[in-house]
Amino acid sequence: MSGGMTPQETVERALAAARTGECVAIAEETSTANLRWAGNTLTTNGVSRSRQLTVIAIDRRGDGAAVGVVSRAGVRAGQIDDVVAEAQHAAAESALAEDTGELAGPGEPAPFGMNGGGVGWDAPPARTEIGVLRGFAAALGQTLPVAEAAGRKLYGFAEHQVESTFLGSTSGLRLRHDQPTGRVELNAKSADLARSAWTGVATRDFTDVDIATLDAGLAGRLDWAKRTVALPAGRYQTLLPPTAVSDLLTYMYWSAGAKDAADGRTVFSKARGGTRIGERLCDQPVTLSSDPRAAGLGCAPFVIAHASGSDSSVFDNGLPLGPTDWVRDGSLAALVSSRHSAAAAGVPVTPAIDNLTFATSAPGAPSLEQMIASTRYGLLLTCLWYIREVDPQTLLLTGLTRDGVYLVENGEVTGAVNNFRFNESPVGMLGRLLEVGATEPTLPREWGDYFNRAAMPPVRIDAFNMSSVSQAS
Repeated sequence: MSGGMTPQETVERALAAARTGECVAIAEETSTANLRWAGNTLTTNGVSRSRQLTVIAIDRRGDGAAVGVVSRAGVRAGQIDDVVAEAQHAAAESALAEDTGELAGPGEPAPFGMNGGGVGWDAPPARTEIGVLRGFAAALGQTLPVAEAAGRKLYGFAEHQVESTFLGSTSGLRLRHDQPTGRVELNAKSADLARSAWTGVATRDFTDVDIATLDAGLAGRLDWAKRTVALPAGRYQTLLPPTAVSDLLTYMYWSAGAKDAADGRTVFSKARGGTRIGERLCDQPVTLSSDPRAAGLGCAPFVIAHASGSDSSVFDNGLPLGPTDWVRDGSLAALVSSRHSAAAAGVPVTPAIDNLTFATSAPGAPSLEQMIASTRYGLLLTCLWYIREVDPQTLLLTGLTRDGVYLVENGEVTGAVNNFRFNESPVGMLGRLLEVGATEPTLPREWGDYFNRAAMPPVRIDAFNMSSVSQAS
């Protein structure tokens, strides 16, 4: 995909090379700008660019079809025919695909660009440059000496990425989407490095990032940690901030596949067969949803599938995506599905969407500060990390707390406590929600590399299971 060829030309060249059978071509161009700092000193910055071509060859045989998929980075113009030939050879050698279906036709989803409006197929791919970080870097340059003077050490990075995706098919699809993705992660440590606090934000363009406010919040947490309290393992009423909520509910979302549920393999499986769609998971009026056009969380409004999986299908490439409720008013409303897995599970077609929002419809949802003020005794987390699945049947997860667990007594934070290992199911957690706060954009700390677009509330959980004391810092 070099040698002067645009991504659009690469797609057309690949489709033209598929002289027999059907074909889907996905060309992606990605640019990334980043800035890093450590110990109150700027360390590195840079810009990188990459290109990738994925060719999906389809070999129809009677009522079925076999599929061959080949992805290559940095493909040159003279190599495109070889990539297509390799994909077609793979299809010819493959068994029939379980998810065989017809390819989507042209004109179904409207193009949806980086700024929320339509971007035509022929427009150049969107790119980021180091200039997107200029204003942030200037503010950071003012914040670092303030932290140094106050005895804090700041560490972190800022990253901005723009990916332009061009999807074409022999059935006539010509779709493109420009996706901006940005984040800031900031860690503050005391001068002796004994106390640590973390915060992070997701952003589309860095115009909404206030680094001085982030630093001030971390300074307050470091002050909380001047007093330490040792607590044993046990079940505690616990306040989870939006970032911790997003890590748990993102994993739940990733585990909410229709096929595995219908096959009896997950927490969303009904005991005597089928899925739990329609069952109440939470007594609170909460909704977990995705919408490709959600304000500030916009993502591709059509399916982009590089390969088939249990609930994704290359035959679905280009299918339109719209607002989808996964949990509605506390009840399970939908599971992630392709056309094939939806038919097998007997559920509506609801493909995955690359954002997630959790919110309550109850009036007067409080802020985290208000929730702290109304807490008689409990714990306040900062974030979770090293999250791993223990039991898919209950979606039991384990992991560690990190960068600050605080004791709340009579409406005030009175000190920091030791870290814990936790064992919790996000589905079980929904059943023990005591309070749901106001939803705001957040950055999942554990999954931020893979899932950046989330809006979550702080929540109060009854009997959150801190299963053992951890020595991790």
